[in-house]
Amino acid sequence: MAALAPDGGRPRLRLVPDPPAAPARPLLGAVEMLPGQVRAALIDRAGKLLRRTAAGFDPAAREAAGVDAAVRQAAGECFDGCELTGVGVAAAGLVDPERGSFIEVNEVPALRGYPVAEVLRRALGVPVYVEHRARLQVLGDRWFGAGRGLESFASVSTGEVLGVGVFFDGELLAPHGGRSGAHMTVLAGGELCTCGARGCWKTVATTRWLRQRARAAGLGAEVTLAELVRRGDGGRPVVEEYADNLALGLVNIQQLFAPGLFVLHGEAVEGGEGFRARVEERLRRDSGWSTAAPPRVVLGEAGRPDDVALLGGAGLVLTHR
Repeated sequence: MAALAPDGGRPRLRLVPDPPAAPARPLLGAVEMLPGQVRAALIDRAGKLLRRTAAGFDPAAREAAGVDAAVRQAAGECFDGCELTGVGVAAAGLVDPERGSFIEVNEVPALRGYPVAEVLRRALGVPVYVEHRARLQVLGDRWFGAGRGLESFASVSTGEVLGVGVFFDGELLAPHGGRSGAHMTVLAGGELCTCGARGCWKTVATTRWLRQRARAAGLGAEVTLAELVRRGDGGRPVVEEYADNLALGLVNIQQLFAPGLFVLHGEAVEGGEGFRARVEERLRRDSGWSTAAPPRVVLGEAGRPDDVALLGGAGLVLTHR
């Protein structure tokens, strides 16, 4: 209420200051390092992606200048002016989480020994944590996706990058720095892999294999899984073989850990329900001898199939903080 003025005139207005605004909750930063591309995302604690940026570099270059520029550009554009709790980096290839650096990425010579955590810490002034992409993908599903509330499941990345992360009995499996399963042997005497071995899962279950097989079948050089599915019977043999090859590696995971649920991300999402069902059918058939419950296969979120590793970067920050 306004107080009366001492002279009996108009009452004076007493100005009450606004209550102090509640401090903004710091946000989470995530960076994904892939051959030829750096992706960054600003994420809130509910897992909502508020902003995304990306920058490219030449994966064949031997010097790190292009990688440096891409990291600084993607992070600068994404995180400028934001209060961050920290940044989680999802990295393809082998990494050293304690040092926050890459050990080696076969396809990207400039990333050998690259100190990504140090570069980001200097640029942003916040804690930075680095882990293998497959491990972080599991954290993305565990914190924000199909793995919420589950004690065991597997998260599978497909496409140009292949890998599996396993959450088993409440624990994240695989050594720090990562072994994604891409180089497990699935074909004795198979094609030579980039790692120098033969018959790796990666040689028969990635986009590279899909394009080679489609080209050999006269279906086009740069065809996608979604396009092959749309062609119906014309693309079906290649699509089914791709699904079977993907199931080859998943059978090994089911044999060792019986996670029960496999969440497919990336290119597999483009294959739709038919592709998912084919993978699940082969996985169940080839692990039918097990006493565990028949495994299930589900697709990651359509339309945003590549966000799970970024969400895992946010989950890594939450796990540390």
